[in-house]
Amino acid sequence: MPRRKKTAKPRRLYIPQVPENISWIESDSYDRHAWGDIRAAAPSLAELAETGSALIPHFEGLLQDLFFALFKYNVIWLKSDEVRRSTVLNRTILEHLLPSPTFEALKHRTLLDEDKAAIAAIVLAEQVLEMVRSERLVNRNEMLDLWDLAHQEDDLKERADAVAKLEEMAEQEHPPTSQGEQGEAGESEPDETAKERMRELAEAAERAAKVSEARLNQKARQVENQITHGDLSQLKRMQLKAGELAEQVEHAAEDSHAFSREFGQGGRLPAGERLELGRRLAGNRKLGELARMVGRFKQDARALKRKTLERGVAEAYDIERGSEIARLIPSELVAMHHRALSRDFRRRLLEGTVLQYQLRQDEQKGKGPMIVCVDVSSSMAGQKELWSKAVALTLMDIARRQRRLFRAVMFSSGDTLKVLDLNRERRYQPELGKVLEMAEYFPGGGTDFERPIDAALALLEEKKLKRGDIVMITDGECQVSPEWLAHLKDRKEDLDFSIFAVLVDVGSSELSTLARLSDHVTSVSQLNSESTHDIFLKIQS
Repeated sequence: MPRRKKTAKPRRLYIPQVPENISWIESDSYDRHAWGDIRAAAPSLAELAETGSALIPHFEGLLQDLFFALFKYNVIWLKSDEVRRSTVLNRTILEHLLPSPTFEALKHRTLLDEDKAAIAAIVLAEQVLEMVRSERLVNRNEMLDLWDLAHQEDDLKERADAVAKLEEMAEQEHPPTSQGEQGEAGESEPDETAKERMRELAEAAERAAKVSEARLNQKARQVENQITHGDLSQLKRMQLKAGELAEQVEHAAEDSHAFSREFGQGGRLPAGERLELGRRLAGNRKLGELARMVGRFKQDARALKRKTLERGVAEAYDIERGSEIARLIPSELVAMHHRALSRDFRRRLLEGTVLQYQLRQDEQKGKGPMIVCVDVSSSMAGQKELWSKAVALTLMDIARRQRRLFRAVMFSSGDTLKVLDLNRERRYQPELGKVLEMAEYFPGGGTDFERPIDAALALLEEKKLKRGDIVMITDGECQVSPEWLAHLKDRKEDLDFSIFAVLVDVGSSELSTLARLSDHVTSVSQLNSESTHDIFLKIQS
């Protein structure tokens, strides 16, 4: 058998390396799993990543790095050759932010706490996005250069993959041949011509890849020089924001727990909803203050109810969660005295999640839905808005406990009227998203009493909302026509409903119009007094 002619082994082709990593902070599988769970469960996070990635490349890598830097105990930077060069803006932001004392103070609050770290990362990334949109961090030309650099990296990656594939094919000892060219042993002699041609193609691809790499290096140096030597004064604002977040994140965690406990199925919110709630509370101090006011009002209303209610004959007809020891079911009574279960029982009692009998009493009969009209005009800005919405949310809690439907009519003037169906679900549990929408809605403008009350009357005409009550929460600075007022009195007789009014007398207010159209009027100054809680008494009776 003839010997095969020896040929010189061809040199190894140069294959450029383009890193896949877009994150500068080293992470392990636990870190990535935590981030992946949060990323999958939070729609707002996915939307933020998508919006940012439309403006600058690898914005999601920045989001991920901010989370890792806030969450991880030890922050280790990856080497420059391990990360894509088009992430130079991300690196510059992180280099200015992470060593700052304000970021360290924030990290002290978020360390190893997934929710807090994610909330803070989102708020910081939103600030980056706002600076990019306004071209205060990078201008339009620099954004285009970043995208050009990212595209050149993608092009070089494709060329490098092509070189590797061609070299692999050229090095095959027995390249594929057509049928009929095989010998008796079923094998064919190497097709040297085909191999040589394949080697030429691979070398041509190698030369093209080298040219592409040289252009990429030149572009990377240009972009890096622009970014690192540009005006980075805006990053000082991020450092200040990190300092503010250190306090906000702590309050947001507390307020988020309060909100989710009262309006989120007993505090058992899914991770995505919990993150969304915390993000909104961290970015809006008004919501946090509102949450604390609602908590105080609800405690007062419930205490007042227990103090003044003369209980009649009650029938146990269902089981619910609560904290009434007198209504505990037998298994909970056993847990209360059990050596191993008593600590868990006490925890659940404090959280209001122990199982108890639900009573059907005479005092609950005959109650219809509750329609609350909340004034969101310009005159209600500031403390007035907080008082009005705190009262409305407290009434919503009363409606839930009394198994009453609850509708909110947010009004000012013009086309700003908004009707929210807050507890349509089973067991009259409010929808957290609708609660937040109500809390944040404030269009401003003038005041018009006629349109919201007409809208409330239209709701009362619906079959499931008949025999309801209307509550007006406003500073009263509005007039109504005599004709409309006469029509309202006729409608009261037809539909058999009452109008309660809460005058928000924190600052300027006017009582005359409310006195003419309402059956009962109280004020928030009275609600703040220990001597009288008229509106909560009347609406619960």
